[in-house]
Amino acid sequence: MKLQQFEDVREFYDRVKDYLLIHEAMHNVQLALCHALIHNPERFDEKPYLAIVEADGDIIAVVMKTKPRNLLLSKIQDFEAIEAIAQNLHSTQNLPPGVNGPTTEAKAFAENWHSLTGQSYQLKMALRAFQIEQVQTISQANGHLRQATQSDREILIRWFEAFVIEALDSPPKHTERAVDNHLQRGTAYIWEDITPVSMACCTGVTPNGAGISMVYTPPEYRKKGYASACVADLSQILLNQGYKYCFLFTDLANSTTNHIYQLIGYQAVGDLHDYCFLSN
Repeated sequence: MKLQQFEDVREFYDRVKDYLLIHEAMHNVQLALCHALIHNPERFDEKPYLAIVEADGDIIAVVMKTKPRNLLLSKIQDFEAIEAIAQNLHSTQNLPPGVNGPTTEAKAFAENWHSLTGQSYQLKMALRAFQIEQVQTISQANGHLRQATQSDREILIRWFEAFVIEALDSPPKHTERAVDNHLQRGTAYIWEDITPVSMACCTGVTPNGAGISMVYTPPEYRKKGYASACVADLSQILLNQGYKYCFLFTDLANSTTNHIYQLIGYQAVGDLHDYCFLSN
């Protein structure tokens, strides 16, 4: 068993692409992150941590980390790889604030990291990965979807901050930069019913798909079907652009979003856990 770190993102991507594509929906964040690191390196302040673990020449684990985000684990074929990853991160002082990965893999890493460092861990969110190939017709909400423009910048900043606080239970960071990136790339969309009432963003692309996130409706506009319509129409736009799939993640604690996305046509493909490490 051998762990190999990579400095060159393209070399890393060429090595891991086929492995990650076996479970594209579960690995859509890693694939989209590779795409962003290659094509938009200016979005990242520091070099990422990129590594694989091999056994007999075959990949058994892929691991990525960009500061200040959590460690991203792939599906892992042999859990002995987890100890190798933890040891390497510890020895190189690439200390992650948490870990995100398929449920069993993430829990195993959190336990191993605790044994190695003494750091306690806490489950921050249980997630479910979904993908869609064909959008189902739903009762249409009033209004229409449109691409966000520079004139929407202030409202997007407010909504991005509210989304991070409410959905991720985290303090907003670099919100203006994130909004400006979406506006520059044309990946932020607004549902408008006379006035803007909901938003959704395409947050990254994989070889066959596109991810959707930042789905947010202010409290005063909820329960009118705006978010469902917003996600359904954006999913259709992306599929029309030639993507085979769209992907999104839901918080398993939110039964409403899990239900409405399935009505649109999203199908569950697997569960993930997001752990944070606590200061001793």
